[in-house]
Amino acid sequence: MGDRAIKRGRLRGLFAILACVDEVQVVVAHSERVTLRVGDVFLKVDGDPARLDAEAAAMGAAPIPTAPILWRKPSVIALGALSGEALGRLGEPSPASAAAWAAAGAAVRALHDAPLPARAGRSADSVVHAELEAECELLVANGVLPAGLVARNRAVAEAAFRPFEPVFAHGDLQITHIFTDGDRVTGVLDWSEAGHGDPMFDLATLTLGHEDRLADVLAGYGPGADPAAIRAWWSLRSLLNVRWLADHGFDPFAPGCEVDVLKSRM
Repeated sequence: MGDRAIKRGRLRGLFAILACVDEVQVVVAHSERVTLRVGDVFLKVDGDPARLDAEAAAMGAAPIPTAPILWRKPSVIALGALSGEALGRLGEPSPASAAAWAAAGAAVRALHDAPLPARAGRSADSVVHAELEAECELLVANGVLPAGLVARNRAVAEAAFRPFEPVFAHGDLQITHIFTDGDRVTGVLDWSEAGHGDPMFDLATLTLGHEDRLADVLAGYGPGADPAAIRAWWSLRSLLNVRWLADHGFDPFAPGCEVDVLKSRM
């Protein structure tokens, strides 16, 4: 079968799914990838097929529940819906119980204790250090954030640049990516950034904007956490993301979001 026939077959399969539902919901959309919800199926479209391959490999190796992979095509992966509800959303109070947050911490610990995956991940290294310096200069020069706010968080972020033992890290463990039912984790979404990484980055990403839940997460995670490094990553991640979020249709100035996280360090 020729390439054009194969592509037509894939499109027919996608259109068949779309024809069975009344609504297609855009979950996330930016220049790198788009996630659509079609009924109980999530379609993740990525401009880099290798990134989807790495994501599927990480999901297969993870020792914690993930969304079921229904099928895969170049640049598209179809995932089944997870039961339960996400822990919450950035900028809103979490409806989840303390036990659910502790269960999330325990799931993160199980992931971090697993054998390292093949893929290297991102950490606070010399490259990130240089990126942070440049980003802080731009935030101030362009009038995005006050110089004092940037300087204070830049100082806090320094604690993220420390020696650590790499773990199997999720790499983008946002609060919306962990689903729970009662006090049980039913699954973790979005493994596109998984690889070797800093364990405190995962914990910081999970609790970003929900500092009041950190104690619950650490109760489930167990010994070895570094609260100073977690707080450093709150500042570091927020400083690096403010301009990107604004440029891609998100609002880092919304209540409880990245700019408020930076202000809380004051």
